[in-house]
Amino acid sequence: MGDVRIAIAGLGNCASALIQGAHYYRNAKAGDNVPGLMHVDFGGYYPKDLKFVAAFEANRHKIGKDIADAMWVKPNCCVKFAPDVPKTGTNVLPGPISDGVAPHMRESFFAYDEDEIESVDVAEELRKSKADMLVSYLPVGSANSSRMYAKAALEAEIGFINAIPEFIVSDPNSPIAQGFDKKGLPCAGDDIKSQLGATILHRVLAQLFDKRGLELQNTYQLNIGGNTDFENMQVEERLSSKRISKTEAVTSCVKYELPTKIGPSDYVPFLDDNKVCYISMRSKAFGDLPLDLDLKLSVQDSPNSGGVIIDVARAVKIALDRGISGELSSISSYCFKHPRYQIDDFEARNRVDEFIEGKRER
Repeated sequence: MGDVRIAIAGLGNCASALIQGAHYYRNAKAGDNVPGLMHVDFGGYYPKDLKFVAAFEANRHKIGKDIADAMWVKPNCCVKFAPDVPKTGTNVLPGPISDGVAPHMRESFFAYDEDEIESVDVAEELRKSKADMLVSYLPVGSANSSRMYAKAALEAEIGFINAIPEFIVSDPNSPIAQGFDKKGLPCAGDDIKSQLGATILHRVLAQLFDKRGLELQNTYQLNIGGNTDFENMQVEERLSSKRISKTEAVTSCVKYELPTKIGPSDYVPFLDDNKVCYISMRSKAFGDLPLDLDLKLSVQDSPNSGGVIIDVARAVKIALDRGISGELSSISSYCFKHPRYQIDDFEARNRVDEFIEGKRER
């Protein structure tokens, strides 16, 4: 089937998990029972087919290093579950900073001095790398940078995956989203949903309450972690789209107004890449009697999304093979918090399988 050639904007913890995962599962075969993967065989493509051909960063200590070395550089703290990742032969390039680095994060990200290092022409480098797609792993709140990288993917005429909560792919009125459709290029997004994270768990529980005849009175979801994602999100003004994305993912599961408080709550440095989530759900049950649920989820944050992106990348590659353009609704609804169409997660999985089989165009 060939390679799935991936370029990455933002070589942080999530990128590290993705790259490690492609190597860790390199021997996975169709029919194998493989914990951690939603699809081993995705339309003839396997994790081993993912190749990382370009990466753009603001961290001066990552720039110039091979991707396989740079992904271990601080402040990255993703657990090493595949420490023997081989060299890729591709060095990290200085990407434009813009709003991709918040003022309070310049030191944490070891952001390069723009007077000393000149950023590259992203579209030109994407063309040189012969990438099939660009994955945006930029920090939350990178509104301008996200759109700049998406436009670069358009200019280079490759696919685009938006893993962060900037509403680009999900907005049908976005000139960028419309551009992918017009140019015959696929895109998927927005805001990656973890394999079993706070959002997917909260959504399924909300659906369960609703389908079992319970009426939710209110619900909250509090999240804490110690990676740079949580450090970055200490500034509330960078959080608006994140809160919208996570909240709509849950409230879309019921047909009535639901009081909520959902989103990142605090930065706890010693947790590193461990994310801890607390979910509370208050409801009325039979006889209007109370039924309450409280739970705690603890998970390695970045690897929790790695297997999801492995599926998304292969879906985009299949779309490229088939000449499918625009927003890929099946994989977006299944794998992202803020897709264009919010549908039942289990129905979304069925639609992805139909897409793989060629029974569904998008």
